[in-house]
Amino acid sequence: MVNLTANLERERLIQVAEEYREQGYEVLLQPQLEELPDFLKGYRPDLLAQRGAERVVVEVKSRSSLDASSTQSFRSLAQEIEKHPGWRFELVMTSSSDSTYSTQVEGTLQEREIALRIEVAKELADNYPESAILYAWSLAEATLRLLAEREKLSLQRFDSAYLLKYLVTEGVISKAEYDLLRNSSSLRNAIAHGFRATQLTSSSVYELINVTERLLRSSTTDEQEG
Repeated sequence: MVNLTANLERERLIQVAEEYREQGYEVLLQPQLEELPDFLKGYRPDLLAQRGAERVVVEVKSRSSLDASSTQSFRSLAQEIEKHPGWRFELVMTSSSDSTYSTQVEGTLQEREIALRIEVAKELADNYPESAILYAWSLAEATLRLLAEREKLSLQRFDSAYLLKYLVTEGVISKAEYDLLRNSSSLRNAIAHGFRATQLTSSSVYELINVTERLLRSSTTDEQEG
């Protein structure tokens, strides 16, 4: 079980590194102490991504490897990192179930259901952006699965990182849409795992909602034309 968890985390770390490189970041996997600023001395992150003045400290963990103590440690680390301009912390979660769950278990949301629920996300966005990003992201993922189904793509997994990478590689979504969705995913992950997301605003939620609506319309239009 320990080896399985370590392998899953390593595989996910390699995926995250590739995703950051594609966004123009310089990536350091498990950076050396001399490559870290003074406020991170004594701590060695899984990954450090750098682009211009922006620095992202990334940890990849499986749910089974987290306990109350480590969660609190990461929360304290995130708070320390956010004190420094241009720096942010991202905790990426993986799970042994990532590659095994099927959309047939309960059935994925369809166009009309997504459209109706988007209106709820809009109502939440102004006053409850944290709740709205969680809800809106679930609708974005459902929309991405519908796009993959429309394009008759054979998906090996359904985790969001794989789904986004596959769809942009196949030209189903644009690079700009990919970048926006990746950023929204990072914000969603921070909130979902109990971290502050200082970059989260109502506007960033609406950006996610708008791209989801646009992709949903394209899916519906293409099906009608077909």
